[in-house]
Amino acid sequence: MEQYELYCLVDRYFYDVPAHGVEHPDFAVCARPVPDGWDHVAGDLWMHYAPRAMSLPPQGWKIHVSSGLEDADRTLSTVWDYCVRRGLPFKFLRSEAVMVMMNSKAAVRGSSGKLVTVYPSDEAQLELVLKELDEQLVGIRGPYILSDLRYADGPLFVRYGAFTERHCLSETGERVLAVEDPTGRLVPDVRGPVFATPPWVRLPSFLETHLAARNAVTTNELEYEIESVIQFSNGGGVYLGHHRDTQARVVLKEGRPLAGLDVDRRDAVARIQHERAILERLRGLDVVPAAHGYFVLGDHHFLVQEFIDASPLQRLVVGRYPLTRPDPSPTALQEYTDWAVAMLDRVERAIQSLHERGVVFGDLHPDNILISVDDRLVLIDFEVATLAGQQAHSALAHPGYVAPPGRKGVEADRYALACLAIGLFAPQTTTLLQVHPGKAQQLADLVTETFPVPEATIGRAVATITGVPRPDRLPSGLPMPGRAPWADVRAAITRAIVAAATPDRDDRLFPGDVAQFRPGGGVNLAYGAAGVLYALDRTGAGRFPEYDDWLRKHAQDPAIGLGLYDGLHGVAHVLAELGYREDALDALDRCLAMPLESNELGLHSGLAGIGLNLLHFADEPGLRAAATRVIDLVADRLGRVDDVPEISGEGNPRAGLMFGSSGPALLFLHAYERSGDPGLLDLAETAIRQDLRRCVRDEAGTLQVNQGWRTLPYLEQGSAGIALVLDRYLRHRHDGELAEDLAALQRVDRCGYFVQPGLFMGRAGLIAAAALTGDETTDLIRGLAWHALPYADGLAFPGNQLLRLSMDLATGSAGILLALGAALHEQPGALPFFGPPTAASGPSPTDVRKEV
Repeated sequence: MEQYELYCLVDRYFYDVPAHGVEHPDFAVCARPVPDGWDHVAGDLWMHYAPRAMSLPPQGWKIHVSSGLEDADRTLSTVWDYCVRRGLPFKFLRSEAVMVMMNSKAAVRGSSGKLVTVYPSDEAQLELVLKELDEQLVGIRGPYILSDLRYADGPLFVRYGAFTERHCLSETGERVLAVEDPTGRLVPDVRGPVFATPPWVRLPSFLETHLAARNAVTTNELEYEIESVIQFSNGGGVYLGHHRDTQARVVLKEGRPLAGLDVDRRDAVARIQHERAILERLRGLDVVPAAHGYFVLGDHHFLVQEFIDASPLQRLVVGRYPLTRPDPSPTALQEYTDWAVAMLDRVERAIQSLHERGVVFGDLHPDNILISVDDRLVLIDFEVATLAGQQAHSALAHPGYVAPPGRKGVEADRYALACLAIGLFAPQTTTLLQVHPGKAQQLADLVTETFPVPEATIGRAVATITGVPRPDRLPSGLPMPGRAPWADVRAAITRAIVAAATPDRDDRLFPGDVAQFRPGGGVNLAYGAAGVLYALDRTGAGRFPEYDDWLRKHAQDPAIGLGLYDGLHGVAHVLAELGYREDALDALDRCLAMPLESNELGLHSGLAGIGLNLLHFADEPGLRAAATRVIDLVADRLGRVDDVPEISGEGNPRAGLMFGSSGPALLFLHAYERSGDPGLLDLAETAIRQDLRRCVRDEAGTLQVNQGWRTLPYLEQGSAGIALVLDRYLRHRHDGELAEDLAALQRVDRCGYFVQPGLFMGRAGLIAAAALTGDETTDLIRGLAWHALPYADGLAFPGNQLLRLSMDLATGSAGILLALGAALHEQPGALPFFGPPTAASGPSPTDVRKEV
């Protein structure tokens, strides 16, 4: 998962690359002149240096140097001097701000802790560099890099892996980074949180003693036995265990030294020691888990706590929340309201009991509130709790519940309680208050319109959040979808998109998801300029020659990949739609030169999207044959219906439109519509049934993608995308069973709430799918008000994670504009290849879908 918080450091409104300026300066070593004969590439996160004439192998043993914050400058200076003198390629994190985020509690735990990477040319050089750097870095302490093997007891770690970027398909059919095995075949370069080598790689003999030292640390001598993992973070795990003698069950909370940093630069050990002291101060309170012990194992600290058989409040909300079910009755709304108001009162009393002991919780949110099987309410996770007299601001709070800088001490807890009062009825939306605090009153109005909650309850919450009895609302003239005329809504969204444009930048034209900062991401269809310009054009919002020129220029970027939504095929498609056919054909020529074998099957990045775009240009010389080749590749790799597991994701291939089998099904359908070959319809049916195999019906009768721990209704990986393709299939071949499945897939359109508004993983995708399949969209459109925000005299929407606004197609305002256009525009727009189906040109009969 991307670290969205890292991209929130720069701008209040939009995700952006980490700042390298006055507020977040680069490390001093970045200002050194590039050595003569060296190349230097400055990335958003990493600074890369390499001798110009040197040719490294594509893979091998690499050295990672770890460091704590206080030693970072010394470490960088030492490694720079060493590597430059010896002609060793290296890279390092460019600033302290980046270093903190890459080692924060939410960071990727396997790779976290790396400050520098050094690339030896062979094993002999590996041994020499480790020996010499270890001598020069004496006294440096850094977090343990979990994916690596530690050398001696200093800050050096090693791992075998790729030096250059190559790709292959994983066991789940996804494109991943690769290394080459002895036969020359590319296989996944596994980067997990445990040290491991590829099967054919022998550990160098000089590292064997270091591996033995690592394996010597076990839990066998502890008085507690670990049974299972409750959760992991970069700061350490939380484990379920029991006392070996008494068998009493306990929770063991781990703190990794120098890892899991918070905004106050404290590591997980400092926080766990602090939590121990806070729990001692609160001992005897029923709303706090008892502390049973504390021990240290291999530098890792463990706090032993009372085990409580319970569920987080967040899970209870998900299970009870009526708006995620179709057509909730007034009784269901009343029952949920009564439960939520009572729960809010209980949490408030629990927080008050802490305040009476002089403690501020500092991290109140639904995942830190447990309700036990015997209905006991318990607050957990006191790592950032403070004493009331300190008047401190929370160092590690949930973004939807973190108080503004002026709210300190007990006022920070009261702010979080007020957010909980709204969040129980509008889950996750209090995150929007970071972007626009005035959203609180409008959320309150929507809550009281929807639920029979006492206005006084919500009114108190709004007053606490805003700090005034009668707070300002969002601008009264803001045209809300489903309430204002379509032309006004379209104009407002367009104003916001245009106001956010940055044509002077090369990395992106319109601010969007953090994925746009990957190579070529600012140009592509999903997250870049191509998608925004496509949406503006298809909805009649206007043409912008300056922005067209930006796209045409940056479409030449050699870093752009191949896929439809994340690469050059999507850019070519949009260029042709905008009237720049020669530019599009030039882009397609570049596409034809790229290899296909390492591409997955899906619509987003893989062969299905590539094949559809080649079919679109099939009248051009050579492209029909290229399309046929791709169709054959997809058919050969599709498999049977039962070749896919019943769970999507979680280590299995994903289902759905963008990454699952519905994308190949759409390719086969378009090929059938051109050729009339019924075998293509058979392939489409197989692909659709593969995705339906990974769906599950709930008690409300909706059919959604089953991820094991949750179900998904969305366009990207959920039921809405499958419904779009199944509807197209049924327009060619009637099947009563599949028609019933389509009705169950579409039933989710009658739900009232979706956590995010975007096209791929939010409400807008439901709107687009419903519009294209002829289902009702009125209530879905009106529901966009939950997330609508003002920006620059226009209307905008937050992207994924709701932390910042987005203007892109996949996650932001352009996608919402396109979805509204599909429902409301006089010439309904749609995603590429979702226009009206055409009759097959061959002799195969076409059956019109019949009503169930």
